[in-house]
Amino acid sequence: MQHMTRKPPVWAVVGATASGKTDLGVQLALHYNGEVVSADSMQIYQGLDIATAKPSAEEMQGIPHHLIGTLSPETPCSVADYVEYARAAIADIHARGKLPIVVGGTGLYIDSLLDNIQFPDVPSSQAVRDRLAKEAETEGAAVLLERLKHCDPVSAAKLHENNLRRVIRALEVYELTGTPLSVFAEQSRSVPSPWEITRLGVGFQDRQKLYERIGRRVDRMMELGLAEEVREEYESGRRRATAAAAIGYKELLPWLKNEAPIEDCLEVLKRETCRYAKRQCTWFRRNEQIMWVWRDDICDNLEIFRKCQKIIAKHGEL
Repeated sequence: MQHMTRKPPVWAVVGATASGKTDLGVQLALHYNGEVVSADSMQIYQGLDIATAKPSAEEMQGIPHHLIGTLSPETPCSVADYVEYARAAIADIHARGKLPIVVGGTGLYIDSLLDNIQFPDVPSSQAVRDRLAKEAETEGAAVLLERLKHCDPVSAAKLHENNLRRVIRALEVYELTGTPLSVFAEQSRSVPSPWEITRLGVGFQDRQKLYERIGRRVDRMMELGLAEEVREEYESGRRRATAAAAIGYKELLPWLKNEAPIEDCLEVLKRETCRYAKRQCTWFRRNEQIMWVWRDDICDNLEIFRKCQKIIAKHGEL
């Protein structure tokens, strides 16, 4: 009888910010001869180490972490770019006989990587987009959505007229290629993953407990020098696109500009981080392949790790 070759394993540790992913990823890597591949859209950039909550050398415990501080702040990084970088890191880790463990909270990056989404070279045209945008201004967004229903009903059914950017993109693709964007999307999911994947999630069933952890984390970031880091970034004159997007930077700008006391800015920072965490929770809860460990009543990281060990053993990955 011919035996099927088993796919190489890739594990993932996912969850909202401040849920304890970093520590769990490191513990798994220490125990199972692994290396970490970060899946964080902000940590991939150099700088703003405190604001983006990059793990310290002490927290890494000697475990190699890939795709942290890799790109200069001026370098754009699309989902397709991230997947390309991560695939290369995973191939390198496998080549050295080790286990890649993807750790992060950027759901779109993680799902695109693990689901092996292909990114076809779909053309684009700024001129076409500009023309469609003007048409939306004069005729209304509803007219464009109605037009999309005729050439790409599948895409149109998933969109609201208020999501004008995606409506325009779908019309643009059809105009340039004659092929509906929904067809490209279907093709992008047609190639099965080359890996045997184990998805672990760490989180809280009581979201208020997560929010309390976020509050404590922000306080800790201030102790570590968040205000000084943000001031240095602001005064450097760098106008990195990534800094504007990083939670922890833009919320402190009113303080730097003497427009608000720092206490008010920190409250805004905590609130915005909680909102981001809520969006992360919503994203990950939809994925039925994730096996969750709930830490509502668990303070000990070692106990979290042992619970994951039981899940892994039951899952039969090793």
